[in-house]
Amino acid sequence: MSKEAGQTVPFGDPPRPPESRLSMALAFPFSAIVGQAEMKLAILIAAIDPSIGGVLVFGDRGTGKSTAVRALAALLPPMRAVIGCPYGCDPAAMADLCDSCKTRGGKSSRAKAVLKSHLVPVPVVDLPLGATEDRVVGSLDIERALSQGTKAFEPGLLARAHRGFLYIDEVNLLEDHLVDLLIDVAASGENVIEREGLSVRHPARFVLVGSGNPEEGELRPQLLDRFGLSVEVKTPTTIADRIEVVRRRDDYERDGAAFAAKWHKEDQRLRRLIISARARLAKVKVPDAALEHAAQLCMRLGTDGLRGELTLMRAARALAAFEADPVVGDAHLRRVAPPTLRHRLRRDPLDEAGSSVRVERALDEMFAT
Repeated sequence: MSKEAGQTVPFGDPPRPPESRLSMALAFPFSAIVGQAEMKLAILIAAIDPSIGGVLVFGDRGTGKSTAVRALAALLPPMRAVIGCPYGCDPAAMADLCDSCKTRGGKSSRAKAVLKSHLVPVPVVDLPLGATEDRVVGSLDIERALSQGTKAFEPGLLARAHRGFLYIDEVNLLEDHLVDLLIDVAASGENVIEREGLSVRHPARFVLVGSGNPEEGELRPQLLDRFGLSVEVKTPTTIADRIEVVRRRDDYERDGAAFAAKWHKEDQRLRRLIISARARLAKVKVPDAALEHAAQLCMRLGTDGLRGELTLMRAARALAAFEADPVVGDAHLRRVAPPTLRHRLRRDPLDEAGSSVRVERALDEMFAT
């Protein structure tokens, strides 16, 4: 393709591996995290079924929130992506290809074979609090515009997070204009850029993962609703757990390679479980009784809309797949109900109990024998 002055190119060269990628060779192993069972289970469930909508991790400082998310990258099995595509398009998902991949693949039924692909790590991308809007959505490639006279698109963090995870630390401190942007993209699965003579539209489907400390401010309800699961983490309360956390962290900081090697086998086991769960997910049955119990629980708690039931059903199904159970039962619903529903409850001025207590109370009442 010629590059005449003033020509508009849909995007620039494939981006260099982003500095914000959280996948690091010596990241703290996921399986070495002490306690925090609900947080770890929520992350595994989101990795099995991304349609659940992501994970919000709120709690005390220094409880392993960021560590768990950064360890996620080492757990995820690699994905197949089109070579040279800055968005990592899946060659098997013809309907979701970006415009460039559609052009290269053509409209024939053999387009999948035409598009060469390779295995790449699932992106886990960090969105810093101070990031500009251009850095997030993408912008004009100034270097190519000046040197070649072409209008080329420089992909942003949303492009790099496509088919992966977008991590926001201290998500409750994110600026409002970025919150609005994330809500729009998360709802549509597409990023649209109209600026500086550019008109670009590209897929941006990712799982949101956020962490924060509730003492530093609340999350806007519109963004809060976009998280499928919300977990609460607390400082360990037993001497044994606190000692083990300190011991493992010290071992990791003294010799990260040796520590990672020690836990590599267990991390690989979790990865195989994720792969197996993904393979059997579509075969797990959700009986009418489970759907009825999910609806009754949401009505009892007074959640708005039907997103609570949908997420509860998907999370229970992912848990059943993880545990190799062919059918979703009440035990699965009970385990995933607190992280699924606690952030969807309205405040009740007549009930001073926290949201977690209210969910557990409703579960006890509904499943009382």
